[in-house]
Amino acid sequence: MRKFNSILVANRGEIAVRVMKTAKSLGYRTIAVYSEADAAALHVRMADEAVLIGPAPVQQSYLDSAKILAAAREAGAEAIHPGYGFLSEIADFARACEAAGIVFIGPTAEAIDLMGNKAAAKRRMIAAGVPCVPGYEDKDQSDATLIAAAKKIGFPIMVKAAAGGGGRGMRLVHEEKKLAGALGSARSEALNAFGSDELILEKAIVEPRHVEIQIFADSHGNVIHLGERDCSVQRRHQKVVEEAPCPVMTPELRVKMGAAAVEAARSIDYRGAGTVEFLLDAENNFYFLEMNTRLQVEHPVTELVTGLDLVSLQIQVAQGEPLDLEQSEVKLQGHAIEVRLYAEDTTQDFLPCTGRISIWQPEEGDGIRFDAGIDEGQEISPFYDPMIAKVIAYGENREVARHRLIEALKNTVLFGLTTNRGFLIDILNEETFAKGQATTAFIGDLFDADRLAAKTPTEAEMAMAAVLFYQIERDRAKAEALFASDQLMDWSSGGALLTRYVFGADENRTDVTVSPKRTGGYDVVVGETPHFVEVMGRSKSRAQLTVDGTRKRLHCEAPSDGVLDITDDGKTLRFVNEIAFPLTAVTAAGSGQVSAPMHGTLLEVFVKIGDTVEVGTRLAVLEAMKMQHDILAEVAGVVQEVIASAASQVSVGDLLFEIEAADDDGK
Repeated sequence: MRKFNSILVANRGEIAVRVMKTAKSLGYRTIAVYSEADAAALHVRMADEAVLIGPAPVQQSYLDSAKILAAAREAGAEAIHPGYGFLSEIADFARACEAAGIVFIGPTAEAIDLMGNKAAAKRRMIAAGVPCVPGYEDKDQSDATLIAAAKKIGFPIMVKAAAGGGGRGMRLVHEEKKLAGALGSARSEALNAFGSDELILEKAIVEPRHVEIQIFADSHGNVIHLGERDCSVQRRHQKVVEEAPCPVMTPELRVKMGAAAVEAARSIDYRGAGTVEFLLDAENNFYFLEMNTRLQVEHPVTELVTGLDLVSLQIQVAQGEPLDLEQSEVKLQGHAIEVRLYAEDTTQDFLPCTGRISIWQPEEGDGIRFDAGIDEGQEISPFYDPMIAKVIAYGENREVARHRLIEALKNTVLFGLTTNRGFLIDILNEETFAKGQATTAFIGDLFDADRLAAKTPTEAEMAMAAVLFYQIERDRAKAEALFASDQLMDWSSGGALLTRYVFGADENRTDVTVSPKRTGGYDVVVGETPHFVEVMGRSKSRAQLTVDGTRKRLHCEAPSDGVLDITDDGKTLRFVNEIAFPLTAVTAAGSGQVSAPMHGTLLEVFVKIGDTVEVGTRLAVLEAMKMQHDILAEVAGVVQEVIASAASQVSVGDLLFEIEAADDDGK
């Protein structure tokens, strides 16, 4: 294989930063590529050289292989690391690299082709003797054939896109009458996501664990595995928490699963880093799920328990060198857990969010690792995956790792956009997870809409917010005054100062009054309940207070007048002083006006003017942040206006449809 001294990273965000860290530490020249939306991104600033490859949409930038190769030629890159996602599992891109004389840091195009198609991969694994889930993976894709196969397999059935993963093009079907609809929607999503609408069927394994084996192979015939990761905590088939080792793994089971994974890689003459994924049932039976022919998002947990740098191993193998590690030398020590920090609103069905990161202060400490590609001031756009960082904790045992991770999440300061941080903390604190008993059904079983609903602030939190509001406004007024003595702060010649705030609205409206005491601290009345608050210390982003004698440490930010964000024990709350911002008329939930919930592209529009719709009728499909979101009618009635059109770009709040609501009697 051709030797190389420079590496272009054909990716963005945290994985681009992570690959560059290792490459630079090994002495390689690094080249970044970036879209117009990422001009100021961390991975661009970190690289030795950076090349603009096009507009923000991925089809015109990160997924355009011709532009990536042109950038490599322009920068003199001798190798390309694809990271994960984007072009990492596109066989034609690997071929194009080879044809251009550029080393592709990954497996051969043939291996990518074979394992990238779930149907072909499963047929090869069956031939290699790797245990597989009963299913249908043949060429005939007619509805009649698939329905007949499903009846033979038996319900429940998993419908899966043959050409992709990540939960896209995947449907769980419990009964035959819903299968035809699931086939249609899965085909549409698969075609949009992967360019292929081929499907496979699998018998649904009830409440399994998702356990994967990290393998490594060189071009000299050596194949080893680096142990397993448990990725069972998932939402809509997308991983949320990953850990190594698996909590229920036994040495005997690890040997069996490891041997199956090694055989899977050996049977396709694999090279580089790969992951063989299995479903593990309650009786420790395991079944091949798929093989990912790239580095995984969750690779850090394997690095922490093995002490190995997987990117370094990838580069070593790509240089044509043999692995300098034998299976007997792989030792797993301690425990590591990773969570994926997403820009999403868990109270709104995990709707991806955009915004500008105003404060980012990761809480680093013993056993804590942050893999992130973000920085303060960075805009999180609607064009890319909403994962903004990974937080990983290591400990000598699982409990130490779990507690370290919870504290790292709680103590990290992050303002400017909504994230799933509180949800992650709730998962890690949940008894089922703490006992290592979580399966793929964990989130669906324990986190319903009521539990995910927005948290109501406590009286103590309202009291602290009011005092912080008061101090921020007081300090701002002092800074603007020509002459203001510190001795006169919180003092009035007309008697006790009394400042009123109003939080919430309608029946949840709460009056809060703040009165500073000359002896220090503040008397605060929340509704009709008195509290006493002292501020022990406050900076731009942190505050330490006592409420009725209880010490609290908060993160805080006042992004604008009359608005205060606080994070208390990992829970972020927004307080708006309604005196500063009187309530204005807004479109009520359940009205006939249907607006875009976020920036994105409308893939399909299903209704026209004059159509009668019911509550829940599917009006359109919006694609944003790599996911498809159904736009549903919130009222029954008749469609009066259709402003939306397929293939158009929309912004958050854009009016899409107007529905004239039916009367209570249905007219």
